[in-house]
This record gives sequence, C-alpha cells and structure tokens, in this order.
Amino acid sequence: MLDKVKPYFQEGGRLHAFHSVYDGFETFLFTPKSTSTSGAHIHDSMDSKRTMIIVVLALMPCLLFGMYNTGYQHWTAIGAVDKPFFSLLLYGFLSVLPKLVVSYAVGLGIEFAVAQWRKEEIQEGFLVTGILIPLICPVETPIWMIAVATAFSVIFVKEVFGGTGYNIFNVALVTRAFLFFAYPAQMSGDKVFIGTDAIAGLGEGTVVDSFTGATPLGQVALQAGEESVTITSTVGADPITTSDMFFGLIPGSFGETSTLCILIGAAILLVAGIASWRIILSVFAGGAVMSLIANAFSSPDYPASMLSVADQLCLGGFAFAAVFMATDPVTACRTNIGKYIYGFLIGAIAIIIRVYNNGYPEGAMLAVLLMNAFAPLIDWCVVQSNIRRRLRRVKLNNSDHE
Repeated sequence: MLDKVKPYFQEGGRLHAFHSVYDGFETFLFTPKSTSTSGAHIHDSMDSKRTMIIVVLALMPCLLFGMYNTGYQHWTAIGAVDKPFFSLLLYGFLSVLPKLVVSYAVGLGIEFAVAQWRKEEIQEGFLVTGILIPLICPVETPIWMIAVATAFSVIFVKEVFGGTGYNIFNVALVTRAFLFFAYPAQMSGDKVFIGTDAIAGLGEGTVVDSFTGATPLGQVALQAGEESVTITSTVGADPITTSDMFFGLIPGSFGETSTLCILIGAAILLVAGIASWRIILSVFAGGAVMSLIANAFSSPDYPASMLSVADQLCLGGFAFAAVFMATDPVTACRTNIGKYIYGFLIGAIAIIIRVYNNGYPEGAMLAVLLMNAFAPLIDWCVVQSNIRRRLRRVKLNNSDHE
C-alpha cells in the first residue's frame, strides 16, 4: 500500500510537499531499501528507529507500573479498602493517556514541520522523548503546561542546534526543568503527585482527612532540625520501608517510583547493547559514595543526610536518571574513561543537591543537565590525555632504539 501511494509524495507528485512525512512513516515501519553506491559500508537491520523502539520497550515496565501506582495512590487517598487491580490500572491509563497524546502530538508535529521545511528526513529521537516527558512529570501536571514545555524544548533545545544528534542537553529533562522553574506551584508540593479526582466514574470518593500527598523526599526536606527522619505513607502514620521505595508504591512522578521496574528496563537496554553499563554503574557508584559521605557527617540542619545509601538510591528520580537520562548517547560522554567520570559526577552531584538544598529535595535532573554541559569537555580532556600518553610512549621507544 505504501509503494502504491509513494509516487504521489515524490518530486512532481501532487503531495510532494509532504515527502518527509511519508518517508518518516515508511522508514518507521520498514527497513529502507536504499543502499550505498560507493565506498565501504556495513549494512545492518538495526537502524536508529529500531534502537529507539527498544528504548521505548524498556520503558514499558515503568509506564505500566506508573499506571497501577497512580490508581493505587488515588484509592489510598480516598480511604478505599478494596483496590481492584484492573480499576487501578485503568485509572492510571486514563491519567497518563492525554499527556502522552499531547507530548507526541506537539513534539512530532514540530519535528515533522521542521523536517519538511528543511527538506530533510524526519529524525526518530522524539520516539523516546515523547514517552519520557509524561513519565518524569507529576500525574497532576496540566496538559497545556506539557504542551508549552514540550514545544519550548523541541524548538530551543533541539531544532535550533540542528535536530536529533546535535542537541547539547537532554530534551526531556529540559522540558521538566522548564516546567519546574516556570510553574513551580504546579510542579512541587503535596498536591501534584497524586490524583484526587475521579476519572470517567473511576475512583469516586472523598479524600480522607489524614491524607498527605507529599513525596518521601518532600517529607524529609520538611524535617530540618529533627534528630532523625521518618517517612510515612500518604494516609496514616505507617512508615515507608526501603522495600516500599524499591518496589515503588509511593508518591512521585509517574514513572520514576519503582526502582525494580527501572532495573528491568536497564537489563533490556544492556542486553540489547544500547545503554552504557559504564555510565549506569558509575552513576550509582557516585550516588552511593556521596551518600556515605553525607551520612557520615549528617546534621539535623540537612535531614536528607540521615538517609541510608539504599534509600538515597531508591528515592526520587535518581535510578530513572541513571538508566534513562544519563545514558542518552547524544548528550553523554563518548569515551570509556569519560563515561566513568561523567556518571560518577552525576551521581555525586545529585546527592549533593538533594542533601544540602532543603528547598529543592531532588537533584537528579539538575545533575544530568549540568554534566550534559561538561560532557564534551570531559571527552576532550580524556582524548588529550591519551594523545600525551602515546606521544610519551613513542618518544620512549625511539630513545630505546637509539
């Protein structure tokens, strides 16, 4: 069917103005038939579109669990004892679906328009970005805010630099940062991370008096001056354990709460050879080392310093950033040694911001964006170091021969 309508989109066809749109759909569904006519090339069925699809598949555990947890938190907030699995899942699906649609519609719409204007192929980077944006935002983020932030990021962080592969900063994280700094009231606090209204008749009920929608890190930040920190559930005073944090039945951004699901996604990326294990490992190592240092010098003035290493690594968006944000091949370091340095600094800086800034209890987003800016410099230093070492080796070998 695609081959039948193809002449209409080629030069001279009545729909040739939409050639980039046609090409985007064709190459999304099928491996391109075109081959090189000169030079030495290796042809592989794994192109960048299929790479992006594997990343999307790796995000599915986080997306599905986010749907369930959104429903679970809502049912808990209204004091419901019975929590039907499929009702919870459907509630979460209906919560995230409009955000997914808006994210893809705005982002892909801009990329299609720019590609057609430039007479270029449509790039595939937004296949991942479009699903990342809803996953890293609170469930109560207004749809129009997501539309505005997505448009800003795609235009000013990606397209003005030349499109996919040329952006300096991670597009999804800049979207999140834009939302946080432009609309802080709607992106923080204890009312944005849990849906309290019924959707399509699902989850009808009144929020109980003892309900609090504060995330665990939000609770910790408010306990400055206390000799110890306690994290409780959204309803009642039951403590949240490390296992709760690991499995993810806690308030937080839609897809960031379950460390288990994030690690499943990491396994998919590593088996497929897409994500860098050096970056993932070093992010967790940097976070663990900085957590140990902060805990060793803990102070009531900085309550997050009292958290254990396991709690630090499981809470907030730390694990999600380590697996899906820091490993972005466009904005991360390219050299192997640089990946270790880059990842370790992301982990350490994320904990530093989280611990020593009570006004901003999550530092993973800012840590990744900061190191995006320094990634080229790190690679340059590593390459220059290799050049100097090899020059010394050559000089030494020459002197031995003489």
